[in-house]
Amino acid sequence: MLKILIPTLMLIPTACFSPAKWLWTTALLHSLLIALTSLTWMKNLAETGWSSLNLYMATDPLSTPLLILTCWLLPLMILASQYHTASEPINRQRMYIMLLTSLQVFLIMAFGATEIIMFYVMFEATLIPTLVLITRWGNQTERLNAGTYFLFYTLAGSLPLLVALLLLQNNTGTLSLLTLQYAPPFSPSTYAHKLWWAGCLLAFLVKMPLYGVHLWLPKAHVEAPIAGSMILAAVLLKLGGYGIVRILTVLEPLTKELSYPFIILALWGLIMTGSICLRQTDLKSLIAYSSVSHMGLVIAGILSQTSWGFTGAIILMIAHGLTSSALFCLANTNYERTHSRTMVLARGMQMALPLMASWWFIASLANLALPPLPNLMGELMIITAMFNWSWWTLALTGAGTLITAAYSLYMFLMTQRGPLPTHITALNPTHSREHLLITLHLLPLILLITKPELIWGWAACKYR
Repeated sequence: MLKILIPTLMLIPTACFSPAKWLWTTALLHSLLIALTSLTWMKNLAETGWSSLNLYMATDPLSTPLLILTCWLLPLMILASQYHTASEPINRQRMYIMLLTSLQVFLIMAFGATEIIMFYVMFEATLIPTLVLITRWGNQTERLNAGTYFLFYTLAGSLPLLVALLLLQNNTGTLSLLTLQYAPPFSPSTYAHKLWWAGCLLAFLVKMPLYGVHLWLPKAHVEAPIAGSMILAAVLLKLGGYGIVRILTVLEPLTKELSYPFIILALWGLIMTGSICLRQTDLKSLIAYSSVSHMGLVIAGILSQTSWGFTGAIILMIAHGLTSSALFCLANTNYERTHSRTMVLARGMQMALPLMASWWFIASLANLALPPLPNLMGELMIITAMFNWSWWTLALTGAGTLITAAYSLYMFLMTQRGPLPTHITALNPTHSREHLLITLHLLPLILLITKPELIWGWAACKYR
């Protein structure tokens, strides 16, 4: 674990003291080396349970894919942000890279924590760099409002979790993930226990976000700079799913009855946010709402408490992380050239940038879960798990997948097809940097088709 954490921490002095002309190059190469080193965590992943084990930090088949995704994303964020921050003074560029690095440190410590209270502290610590990214480097004046929404939604959900964790520590005497699964279960006798159950899950459901407490997400995504959108979509939403999976072992007897309304709300959100996507005019807002839709499926899969549900949720989290981050990068390349996120004003891009249109096509197909991509594998496993739970859910999940296909194609056709508008007279050509960026998103997604057990989570250990 330290072989990743210490080099990541050393990125901060690197960003501080590098000569101005080498700043982005050194930061990119350094972070890329960390990302490549993190791939060693995949070694023996399918055969072992906990590994890289010490008192505070450990990895297991659930956290390893998320840790690697976190490390993989930092060089991609640095690649994507180069143009966005080029006009700023060099001190602000250094600050920007240091914020991204600190975010990665917090995320590694959150996903690697063996103590739930350490996970909670790191879960909260990720708020600070993200908030600064949104409010300082966002594009529009609405960014302060978006930052306020982001902060207060997350904090309001997190306070009940802190109280619930203190109660848990008081009753069981431990908050270590290694021993907590052997603690005696709570007897579901009183309303207080049910409130405790809700307190444990609320913070994670807001973070995912569950439909109904999702209003902060489209605002934060739309106002954030490109790196903020990428890390929010790819990793920060996954903190919620990871937290739910970890805490469910403690909540065991209560979840069977109490999870019903949340599963129904998540599946209803799948339909509703998909329908909202169909009438969006803002490109980034459409991609943000599609994230809420996909996370609804993940919540339903986890709360169904079946091995298929868990496995599908983990696969979909990783696949969605790469896909939505790629879509935000593509939206950003459009925005940098046309200075508009309104789809009607910036369409017909295939005429001007044909290679970028092919990237759009692949990313849109990944978003609508084209076989044999991991997106489809995750969705199918969750749909099967939900069908076994109640066959009525087939109507909701089936409609959800149809709507997903519809808005993904709508997004592609609106941005790429048709005549080029007359007001777009001169577009900058695409750069190798941008093509490399999208390739590094889509290549892992395509390679995972060949060895999906790397992101199966526990199922790879239990059912081989």
